[in-house]
Amino acid sequence: MKSFAESRDGLRIAYEIVGQGEPVLLVHGFASSRVQNWRATNWYKTLTDAGFQVMAMDCRGHGESDKPHDPAYYSYDLMSADILAVLNAAGIADSHLIGYSMGAYLGIQLLMERPEVIRKLVIAGVGENYFHQREAIRFGISNALLAPDPAHITDPTQKMFRAFASQPGKDIAALAACMRGGRRYFSRDELSGATRPALVICGENDDVSGPPEPLADAITGAIAVTVAGRDHMSAVGDKATKWAVVGFLNS
Repeated sequence: MKSFAESRDGLRIAYEIVGQGEPVLLVHGFASSRVQNWRATNWYKTLTDAGFQVMAMDCRGHGESDKPHDPAYYSYDLMSADILAVLNAAGIADSHLIGYSMGAYLGIQLLMERPEVIRKLVIAGVGENYFHQREAIRFGISNALLAPDPAHITDPTQKMFRAFASQPGKDIAALAACMRGGRRYFSRDELSGATRPALVICGENDDVSGPPEPLADAITGAIAVTVAGRDHMSAVGDKATKWAVVGFLNS
């Protein structure tokens, strides 16, 4: 059943809880939602069949959560705090966390700043390119989302995100604002101080994430897995991704 947590700046953050067992919080990728990223790809069934309780949230600007159009609402500081708000509303002190793409960035932020709330962290759809962030890329995607005529977009990544963000029911202005929100990235030296088990998993053909090994190598004790033949959009629902994640959570 859908519920709402209140963010520290007064937004409603939608989430739902399914099943019984050890809790796993699912945090979706940019321009997706808990339904599209996790339920429609059978993650709910995979995890509940494996004996876990699923908590899945809609990040601000997405799904059934509130969708302001000001980039000031979309810092990773605020968005990672929304995860804490969901845990608090659900009465759960700590949980496994599976983040995909944007959700994995938020998971990394909590890994470094609030490790006590994470049992194990799955960083999916984020790899080597974590260390090669360019604000111009994000702002280019944001501009592409708001371009009057998508036919004039030539950059493949911008075209991909424009098409994804244009799907029915999505608020493209909120998503453009989200892409412009403030970000915090951690250095290799900082990541070496991580204290929770982590799995870094990416598709073999994922040019958005890059390979998982360089990021896993920076996080003490992290495991790297590559999903053969998959890209950024297809790796999330692949059975090999699910097997690797469930095996990691059960280890």
